[in-house]
Amino acid sequence: MDTVSDLAFFVQLVRHGSLSALARDLGVTPPAVTTRLARMEQRLGVRLLNRTTRRLSVTQEGEMYLASGAQLLAELEELERSVSSRRAVPRGLLRVNATFGFGRRHIAPVISAFAREFSEVEVQLTLTDRAMKLTDEAYDVGIAFGEPPDSRLVARKIAPNRRFLCAAPAYLERVGMPATPRDLQRYQCIVLRESDAAFGTWHLNRGRKQETIKVRGALSTNDGETALSWALDGHGILMRSEWDVHAYLQSGALKLVLPEWSLPSADVYAVYGERLTLSAKVSAFVDFLAEWFARDARY
Repeated sequence: MDTVSDLAFFVQLVRHGSLSALARDLGVTPPAVTTRLARMEQRLGVRLLNRTTRRLSVTQEGEMYLASGAQLLAELEELERSVSSRRAVPRGLLRVNATFGFGRRHIAPVISAFAREFSEVEVQLTLTDRAMKLTDEAYDVGIAFGEPPDSRLVARKIAPNRRFLCAAPAYLERVGMPATPRDLQRYQCIVLRESDAAFGTWHLNRGRKQETIKVRGALSTNDGETALSWALDGHGILMRSEWDVHAYLQSGALKLVLPEWSLPSADVYAVYGERLTLSAKVSAFVDFLAEWFARDARY
């Protein structure tokens, strides 16, 4: 039996005044109460109560244990109330990680709105070239593309996100539109290294048919905005997320390539720790993210 539980048991026993009264209250037999008390005294190496068939009296050691123990239990109860209150009311420092492009364009505005509504939360946004591992870094929430494989974390989808192949109309007018995925090997492709995925390997599927193509090009980078600017300047075909190219496809600045073929999706997820230990600030922020993207589609 743990020490705190034993302490609470002893305080209850003294307040009830008899073994049988406590046994009735706990729904156990008097011998069970007697046995537990004996085990406590054996563990502590002192006698806590003098007991007869009629009454209990607290020993000097029992008085010391009772006085300090009752105070400790009261402080523990107050601590739990304080922690529960912090869980109920979002407050404190919230550390968020996102990638540069998506973080600047979409997460920063969400945080701006969140800060107005939750004034007791201090948000620290860190932008990196790739999503960081929460288990390795001190972040409360990470924004990731594609559900992460780490089973220790919870991944909540906050926005759908497709990937497209696209290029500037001027480039396609100059070299022609590819008809099949294999044709991509003859084109200039702007290769983006953003993750640990195989560099320059594109996976396409159409129904049950799948193609894995190793593409090449004169230009490559680890920065999505740079790659996008090169595509807009007509340097080749780019694979990019919907959130990044939607406006350019709508305006005609970019044109879809092989639109009948699909690429692996990169849905946007908020990644955070176990639900059972979730703090109010994290819960509130993740809910805010989901509601923001659900009501205000920005791509």
